[in-house]
Amino acid sequence: MKIEGRTFVITGGASGLGRATAEMIGQNGGNVAILDLNADLGKATAAELGPFARFFPCDVTSTESIARAVEGTVAWVKETGKELGGIVPAAGIANPGTILDRTGKPFDLSTFDLVIAVNVRGVIDTVRQFLEHLAQVPPVGPDGERGVIVLVASTAAFEAQKGQVAYGASKGAIAGMTLPMTRDLARYGVRVVSIAPSPFRSPMEAMMSEKVKKGLLAAVEFPRRSGEPVEFAALVKHSIENSMLNGSVIRIDGGMRLPSKM
Repeated sequence: MKIEGRTFVITGGASGLGRATAEMIGQNGGNVAILDLNADLGKATAAELGPFARFFPCDVTSTESIARAVEGTVAWVKETGKELGGIVPAAGIANPGTILDRTGKPFDLSTFDLVIAVNVRGVIDTVRQFLEHLAQVPPVGPDGERGVIVLVASTAAFEAQKGQVAYGASKGAIAGMTLPMTRDLARYGVRVVSIAPSPFRSPMEAMMSEKVKKGLLAAVEFPRRSGEPVEFAALVKHSIENSMLNGSVIRIDGGMRLPSKM
């Protein structure tokens, strides 16, 4: 499927991997609806990117907030004539914590609930609300394709570290929903691909201590560095354009396999 002439929705699109993906979409002739909780950053990002970008405030833990963003995006699509082409739900949080602390006390369940609310429920709710409109887009090309969902998992889906019970569960859920969602949407000509990155340069990585960053990089085979957002965006581009990519979880991690702890 071509990016040019289509509109793509990116949650968490005002920073990190989401912003890099938004820039890539614009560079390839597409429009991008940037959904983000941070209104100031979202507006600034859309203004910096130019007329191909439009910001819609959105809290992915709120069904009503997502619905308003969907309504605004659909209206913009009608205004521009660039049909909806795909959804990249890139908003996510980590919120680390061991299930029992050093004194043997369990972590607050609200910590777990928040990660699941953003990383799992927020993804499903965003995707399902936009899918209603994506499924009505006229099919294109010899395959009759309508669009693509590019989910964002993590290497933590496969070897989450100590303190990542919530995050590992949330990203494992993304990996686990990829194939059944693919099978659900095949009749509509909509593909589903998940990307599982190692630590990339992003606001989430910036919150890590230097000790943790150093330990993570030691687990990378080559190249021994953090991933660059543009490298993630390049894989999103390929996932959109290559119609045979469907139902797969693709690691982008420099050969990293996470140890139990740093």
